[in-house]
Amino acid sequence: MNVLIDNSDLFLTGFKNTGILFAFSAVFSLILGTIVAGMRVSPAPAMRAAGTLYVNAVRNTPLTLILAFFALGYPKLGLPSIDFIVAAIVGLSLYTATYVSEAIRSGINTVSVGQSEAARAIGLPFLQTLTLIVLPQAFRSVVPPLFSVFIALLKNTTVAAGFSVFESGAIRAYLSERGEPLLPGLLWVALIFVVMVLGILTPLQRYLEKKWRVAR
Repeated sequence: MNVLIDNSDLFLTGFKNTGILFAFSAVFSLILGTIVAGMRVSPAPAMRAAGTLYVNAVRNTPLTLILAFFALGYPKLGLPSIDFIVAAIVGLSLYTATYVSEAIRSGINTVSVGQSEAARAIGLPFLQTLTLIVLPQAFRSVVPPLFSVFIALLKNTTVAAGFSVFESGAIRAYLSERGEPLLPGLLWVALIFVVMVLGILTPLQRYLEKKWRVAR
């Protein structure tokens, strides 16, 4: 307990930045992943090919390499400079969106084909059919896998510690500099992560599952 109390500034700052990384990356990856999932089920071959290429290329690239590109390679491209935490959010969002898109695509495949055919029969184009008919039903069936992706995202935020982002994954290094025992510090970090998952994400998942199950 002394390690936590004596270094409360490190833990507060580290987990505040972890929360920022997670929240923004979750929102952006959900938006991008939904768009990519729509591309992958599009009737246009070019859209399907682009979505498939993005998913296969990014999902099979280690997250560390993606973050390394934004931390080390991006500044050399002559583009507008961005803060390390912004670069980490972009990298995490691009990477996580591939898993989000596959989860949503699996949900799209559970929706009866007859509903899409009925929508087309009354004159709805593909985009309206997807957004008004298919996606609302697909999201209900993919809450568990989506939250599994977001739990993985929460843990993946610690990778950003290797690229000058002071978040929970960097607490260990700062504790070492202060001469604090590392094992208790690491145990506190692990415990806080467990609390975030079991105390925030899991109850939210159960709430959405219950709400949307009733709505059906």
